Amino acid sequence: MAAAKKTLSQKEADIQMMLAADVHLGTKNCDFQMERYVFKRRSDGIFIINLGKTWEKLQLAARVIVAIENPQDIIVQSARPYGQRAILKFAQYTGAHPIAGRHTPGTFTNQLQTSFNEPRLLILTDPRTDHQPIKESSLGNIPTIAFCDTDSPMRYVDIGIPANNKGKHSIGCLFWLLARMVLQMRGTIPPHHKWDVMVDLFFYRDPEEAKEHEEEEVVAAPDYGAADFSAAALGLPTDQWPAQISDAQWGGDAAPAPVPAAAPVEWASAPVAGDGWDVAVAPPTVAPVVDAVPPPSGWA
Repeated sequence: MAAAKKTLSQKEADIQMMLAADVHLGTKNCDFQMERYVFKRRSDGIFIINLGKTWEKLQLAARVIVAIENPQDIIVQSARPYGQRAILKFAQYTGAHPIAGRHTPGTFTNQLQTSFNEPRLLILTDPRTDHQPIKESSLGNIPTIAFCDTDSPMRYVDIGIPANNKGKHSIGCLFWLLARMVLQMRGTIPPHHKWDVMVDLFFYRDPEEAKEHEEEEVVAAPDYGAADFSAAALGLPTDQWPAQISDAQWGGDAAPAPVPAAAPVEWASAPVAGDGWDVAVAPPTVAPVVDAVPPPSGWA
């Protein structure tokens, strides 16, 4: 009798997904506060992260997120391009407030700014890239959750999730797991059930690759096979005039009658009525006056 196939638990399936997304790969440097999460070091000098502790920290972060009543009080932020699509999808499914791109200094401390916000929880992708929001959250006593690599600084980070925060598949997989855990704890998804949202939606997409993919999906215009669209080819009645009309068709018509010429009118002999418009009399001619030579004045 063949042994029954063992079904993986949810934790084991999640760890297999993280292995496929290279979440366990760290860097060649290791911070002293991250040594507790390192499993071993490879021969090429890269540190391997313990994925069991990563999964436990994801559970802890999900419990903290669920404990906040209003999801809009949670800010998820990423200045790195690889994490911007992931945080937008995470905010879409959990109701958090996303900030993708550069952080405006003073968002958490300057009340005069239009973008001023006082969140109850801050979720970051990389503590090194997002150093400005971490510094402002420490001034405002805002708890911070961050995905930390082996070389990430842990200062002012309250819950550090050990993981690879430099790969696009790793970041997307982590935010997908965190969003699913939050929805399971809220009761939106039944426990131990597969989430119908694919993890591929959280991955970063290169704009050039997306453009090429869209161009390949463009459907060509259908060809109906009709090259001649004339009435005869389409089977329609041809009740149009012919292109040329012969001269014989115009031969039986009568020639038009000549128009009689009008009689000439003598305008000079016509009398003019005496209504004040008589012929004017020519003015008299005056001989030109020649200036006479003045007599001598006697001055020498």
